[in-house]
Amino acid sequence: MAKYFTTVNEFKYSWDQVAAGFWQRYPNPYSKHVLSEDVVDRKVADNKLYTKRLLTKTNHMPKWGEKIVPGPKYVALVEESVVDPKAKTLTTYTRNVGYTRLMSVVEKCIFKVDEKNSKWSQVERYAWIDSNVIGVGGAIKHFGMERFKHNVNKACKGFEYVLDNLYPGLNQVAQDTGTMAARKEKLAETAKKAKEIAKAKASRPITANCSGQAASS
Repeated sequence: MAKYFTTVNEFKYSWDQVAAGFWQRYPNPYSKHVLSEDVVDRKVADNKLYTKRLLTKTNHMPKWGEKIVPGPKYVALVEESVVDPKAKTLTTYTRNVGYTRLMSVVEKCIFKVDEKNSKWSQVERYAWIDSNVIGVGGAIKHFGMERFKHNVNKACKGFEYVLDNLYPGLNQVAQDTGTMAARKEKLAETAKKAKEIAKAKASRPITANCSGQAASS
């Protein structure tokens, strides 16, 4: 049975900016394992952009993996994508076309407008990892899953690096805006609590103490 993984990541940039930056993701300091990328087919149909690309990446193996497949590891991947500017979605399907018997990885990504902030974007990522190797298939799938999770973090950092360079200053503005909003919310909450405390004190009954002076109960 294939291993399954899903995650959601945010980008503090609009969908239009993310969709434009997607084609300029490489190179970046976090993607040194990506050796090449080539567009093999591209067309527009039904007001959508369809693209097929071939990517080549290094594919380092652990020592036990080198015994199964000796020699340098370079893996080719096919990336198929659909850009729908009306729905504001960019959907990609990526799969390896080399070493598929050893391990196959299928990934689906949906870049769309962030559900919580329309000025930001998010990517929903789904992955299926499988192996047909008898005996150690489970270990290979586990290794593949852990490496995939690690690569997801690198991919997000790399894309953010590219976006920061394409749109300098916008990410900082978004962060400052978020910080100011959080401060305003905290101040409002503090003022509300102070008002409630003052109201509670004002509603307490007044009693007289032994000296005849008024005292709050």
